[in-house]
Amino acid sequence: MDFGIKDLKFYIIIPAHNEAVFIGKTLNSLVGQTLLPKQVVVINDNSTDDTQSVVENYQTKFNWISLVNISSSEKHLPGAKIINAFNKGLEVLDDHYDVICKFDADLIFPKNYLELIASHFKNNPNLGMAAGFCYIEENGIWILENLTRKDHIRGALKAYRKTCFEQIGQLKSSMGWDTVDELLAKYHGWDILTDESLRVKHLKPTGKSYNKASKYLQGEAMYKMRYGFWITLISALKLAYRKGSLKLFKDYMYGYFKAKSNNSEFLVSRDEGKFIRQLRWKGVLRKLS
Repeated sequence: MDFGIKDLKFYIIIPAHNEAVFIGKTLNSLVGQTLLPKQVVVINDNSTDDTQSVVENYQTKFNWISLVNISSSEKHLPGAKIINAFNKGLEVLDDHYDVICKFDADLIFPKNYLELIASHFKNNPNLGMAAGFCYIEENGIWILENLTRKDHIRGALKAYRKTCFEQIGQLKSSMGWDTVDELLAKYHGWDILTDESLRVKHLKPTGKSYNKASKYLQGEAMYKMRYGFWITLISALKLAYRKGSLKLFKDYMYGYFKAKSNNSEFLVSRDEGKFIRQLRWKGVLRKLS
């Protein structure tokens, strides 16, 4: 990819379901970028609020913003629903991009966000994915939404180099898509970067509107990523602890064993699964040493 920072073509896909309160703020932060995206497509997925009219208002003012209306389910579940909407965006876009982004519809980006992400891709030809950090408001103060490791790119704000995106097989329509994408990127030798200086306001904390049916999906995803029992056990404990609910640990493990008993389809090949387990064990042993 031979380009200057200003020549880098960003395509952004934003799945949205009943985001009328937030989507205008997200789009406003994107039209104010020091490096403008070439295309932004909002996939309005079965919204019953004013999401469509808010996006249409921006669409009339900016010819690089477009709206696609689809109808799936009213349930707000992580994984398949979001990625199926994202894939609808891919269908309407051409492939003349350098970086493809999946952004949530409830984010406010700093003005230099895309420009700094572009500089990271420019400076490191081996960089496959990059992002900033999500911050949530508590008692009038914006604090880090610390749900996972700082070297993990949150599903809310993914940016992929085109070649990396193609090599990982695009995005998986399953819970865990935003973990397996990074693991597969590493499998193919790509670097992952998170920039702590890029603080993105996350207006609706992760999981706030998830349906109860989603509580087992995390464990199911661990099975589908071929974690195996012990890595799933450790990962489930850590995630439940971070979310402040040990009951979630039980839900995660139930989801894992349910997927195993159902012989659920894996998201990765045997070789990829072996690489993922080795990578996870290295991380565990590094923290213990």
